[in-house]
Amino acid sequence: MPSSMACLLVLLVVHTSTAVINPSANLKTVNQWNLISYNFPYGMNTNDPEIYNPMNIVATGVAVAYDRLFVATPKLFSGVTSTISTIRKDLLGDSPVLEAFPDWSFHRPGRQNVSCNDLQLISVYRLKIDSCNRLWALDAGISRSLEDFEKTCPPKILVFDLNTNQVVRRIDFPPEVLRGESLFTNIIIDETTSKPGGTCDDVFIYISDTVEPGIVVYDSVRDMTWRVSHPAMFPDPDFAQSDIQGYKFVLMDGVVGLAFDDQDLIYFQPLATDRLFSVSKQVLRAGPIPLNQLLPVKLVGKKSSQGIGLAVTTSDKSIVFAPMTETAVASYNPYTNEQSILAYDPERLQFIGDMQVSRFNPGELFIVSSRFHRFFLKNLDGNDINTRILKIDLPQYTQPHVGYSPSYNHHYSSLPNFPYFPLNSNSIDRHSNNEVFTSIRQPFPYEPVGLKGPKSPFQALNQGELFPNSQKQSHKQGYNSYHGHNRVRFAKSIPNNQTAIA
Repeated sequence: MPSSMACLLVLLVVHTSTAVINPSANLKTVNQWNLISYNFPYGMNTNDPEIYNPMNIVATGVAVAYDRLFVATPKLFSGVTSTISTIRKDLLGDSPVLEAFPDWSFHRPGRQNVSCNDLQLISVYRLKIDSCNRLWALDAGISRSLEDFEKTCPPKILVFDLNTNQVVRRIDFPPEVLRGESLFTNIIIDETTSKPGGTCDDVFIYISDTVEPGIVVYDSVRDMTWRVSHPAMFPDPDFAQSDIQGYKFVLMDGVVGLAFDDQDLIYFQPLATDRLFSVSKQVLRAGPIPLNQLLPVKLVGKKSSQGIGLAVTTSDKSIVFAPMTETAVASYNPYTNEQSILAYDPERLQFIGDMQVSRFNPGELFIVSSRFHRFFLKNLDGNDINTRILKIDLPQYTQPHVGYSPSYNHHYSSLPNFPYFPLNSNSIDRHSNNEVFTSIRQPFPYEPVGLKGPKSPFQALNQGELFPNSQKQSHKQGYNSYHGHNRVRFAKSIPNNQTAIA
């Protein structure tokens, strides 16, 4: 993006009363790679492209521990040698070698036969660390998901005690919550009702199924699993094509971005959409949706382009998102309607796969970015820097008053006024409608926002985005019923979900 565009970004921000916080200076590079390499064990045939092909290794997830970083490199293509690796936090700079976690016995590179009963890691997109210093690794079980989509093993979660690097729990999913091409890509740990000082085994887990769109819920106490779905979790064909620095690619991914405000709201977004949605944890915890009812999803607002990475700041519960076309990281505070550009960099922020607020330093936001689009289009330049772990120092805001609800939960009689975008009267009148989907409908098309003037790359969230009028379902468009995605819950077999593995 030319420098003149960067100036335009700043001008638009000034006119929309959006805060700018050092849009490029605030972005720090922790590590970066041209191509990723591992600490290969002696005797591994790294000349075999099925075992190691650095042109196919894309980082999509990061987790921040006290003394090290965990990096997820899923098997999107062949040649991914290790799907979870670590690097020391103090190992800064270019091209540090990734160390397979916890060791090479957990990884089977190439097309080797795998015993799904063993403690093997197939393909991990994202991972999380709980307050008990345990790493939850969500294994999709799918090899080469962007090539031949081999169902190597059923999906599972392995929980590692980071004090010992040992597996302390394995969670398998019952077939009733899986669909034909389920692909589990993101995970949220909800500890809001856990016992203080406990073992973190009394949590709820929320998981995104991206290819068969839905959210899978796991109740760790009762060892029960169910899934829910909603049209908002499906990709929107109008946003199937993404554009990053002139490189256009088509990827119809459903719900993939997840974030939790550590109180009540789970935020989610498909890749192929410009919308951001939320659902209450109480709704997800309540179990499957009864027949002929729809999940009460709320529309938070509209972004300027597609994105994956989502996070929520600890200090003021601002939503952090990353519109891909704008190569930037921005935040929106649903309590105050304040917006900020946290970082803007056309070179380093081209595709943000994950963002995590550090548990050990809540003022730091860690980001994993890559040139995924170049990997995907098979026109990668191995001499360029193609993968980065970045860090942003978050602004410290005042904690909102207890009981003060996010503004998009209100039913406005008039809209918040953003001066640079005059609102027409029609959008104000229509916005008084209920903001909860109340009838089954396609996730597309949507009515226009009703804003005038030039488009801001950081279009204000919650500026009158409306739900479409109730219309009869079109059989030509498919998705004639979502009831099949909201099944009854099923208890799993206890032996397959042991809380400790010898």
